[in-house]
Amino acid sequence: MINNVINISVDYAAMGVKPSPRQTTLTTYILDEGNIMDSGGRKRPAVIVCPGGGYGYTSPREAEPIALKYCAAGFHAFVLDYSIAPSSWPAATCELSKAVSYVRKIADENNIDGNKIFVAGFSAGGHLVASLGVHFNHPDVIKFSGVSDGSNRPNGIILGYPVITGEKGRTHQGTIDNFIGGKEKAEPLAWLENYVTEDTPQTFIWHTFTDNAVPVISTLRFANALEAHNVKFEMHVYPNGSHGLSTADEITCAPGTGMPAVTNWIDMSIRWINEFEN
Repeated sequence: MINNVINISVDYAAMGVKPSPRQTTLTTYILDEGNIMDSGGRKRPAVIVCPGGGYGYTSPREAEPIALKYCAAGFHAFVLDYSIAPSSWPAATCELSKAVSYVRKIADENNIDGNKIFVAGFSAGGHLVASLGVHFNHPDVIKFSGVSDGSNRPNGIILGYPVITGEKGRTHQGTIDNFIGGKEKAEPLAWLENYVTEDTPQTFIWHTFTDNAVPVISTLRFANALEAHNVKFEMHVYPNGSHGLSTADEITCAPGTGMPAVTNWIDMSIRWINEFEN
């Protein structure tokens, strides 16, 4: 496996936003074809993972453990540790835009299938991924990420218990507040269900009905918007489970707190990727 840490930078001052307290990085988990029997240098899907954390931090539980699951399935993986508060829109979305474009540009030399580049996000990371999914061609994203050729559009997106709606009382307000950063003009952009179009990438989305931190209405509204615009999606709503389950097993959950009934989400997302058609 080829592990590198790549710095991704944006111009906070040009955006008119406060800088993140840390450097944004993209960590690579690229499979080394030389160590794989009879691989023949075949092109493999890639998954960029965006952990959650309310745009206040990024959870390690939703980073490398998920990346390694996808690597075990024969995919290349990446983890984006994106800008956090007090940084705000459009910084993190621009960083993810640059990350997707970067992975697409290095595809040939790393045996990545450039037509199967996916982005997976969890909680606030799901908000970020869906934000790129609906805003990849927003003028601010194009301008400040420097990507104008459409290479920043993921082929598909994977959303785990995502924050989607901005409706007070039916969302995770801290995530929305950090995304907006006190800028009134950015508030409508946080309501992602309102920006779905026929160009939004196909989506795999899952949630638990009993999630008390991010109500399931976010997933339902995004799915409804996808259906209204004839965008294919696969959705799974589990009847039980808390927020932030990640892999839902003892790799990422404290002993006795995993949810065996939920662990199959990752196998289903792997099958979805393998069967994916643009």
